[in-house]
Amino acid sequence: MPIKRISFDVAGDQLIGNLHLPSSKGVHPAVVTCGPMTSVKEQVTGTYAAELARQGIAALAFDHRHFGESAGEPRHYEFYKNKIADLKAAFHALSAQPEVASHQIGAVGICLGCGYMAHAIANRSDIRGFVGVAGYYRDVEAMKAADPTGFANKVAQGKKARMHYERTGYVETIPAAALGQDAAMTMQSTFDYYTKRAVHPNYENRFAVMSREYFLGFDVQSAVPHIKMPFLMAHGPNALNPSWADKFYKAVPGLKEKTSISSEGQTDIYDNPEIVKATVSQAVEFLSRVL
Repeated sequence: MPIKRISFDVAGDQLIGNLHLPSSKGVHPAVVTCGPMTSVKEQVTGTYAAELARQGIAALAFDHRHFGESAGEPRHYEFYKNKIADLKAAFHALSAQPEVASHQIGAVGICLGCGYMAHAIANRSDIRGFVGVAGYYRDVEAMKAADPTGFANKVAQGKKARMHYERTGYVETIPAAALGQDAAMTMQSTFDYYTKRAVHPNYENRFAVMSREYFLGFDVQSAVPHIKMPFLMAHGPNALNPSWADKFYKAVPGLKEKTSISSEGQTDIYDNPEIVKATVSQAVEFLSRVL
């Protein structure tokens, strides 16, 4: 499938994206994709964007500020406000492409990308459909209740790192994915994905500690009343937090559908060819009706 490299600016920083296009000529319905924390466009969003294009829908995968080929300092900073603003700009950039039918734009989120996307498209009528794949529908109140001391300590750690950065310019980092040490992601499956299967020159296995100041408080559930477009949730019993996914789905006020993903865990949904193809097929069937 052809890939068109595009760039667009957000707050003076240049963002780089790959627009995956179907092989057929003409204009196409299209989506913006958004993926897991710390990830880059050559990983899960690129995998899904390529399969979407193979099945007839143009799809933009891009690097958010602070990551990959995109600009933005400090590096490896997982800051939800910037990610949401980046997505809003990405929709504008996508709709301006001559290969795209600007009146047929949708959204696809994977893992935490579902949360960033939900906030980015809140109350919008121009985004015609939203697909959430194996979403990490964070429930901050539940997280605080489960470990109030640990939650508060990590927020304080992030604030301290941010203040140190502002004084000195030094960015304290930990691994994005690791086992047996402090890291943003500590499950075996995420470690295997980011350090083995998804290794790419544009990805660094690093996470700015200052991210924790705001990241810990990023709540996905609060976006749900504002999901006005048709919504397809693709989730499964072995994906992240099925109970949070169920809570989010039940609260969606508009048209909604649900399909189940059969997987061993979360990250095989990112790159197992059979799972990706089947999940995208469900997404395309849905998007073809609503875009």
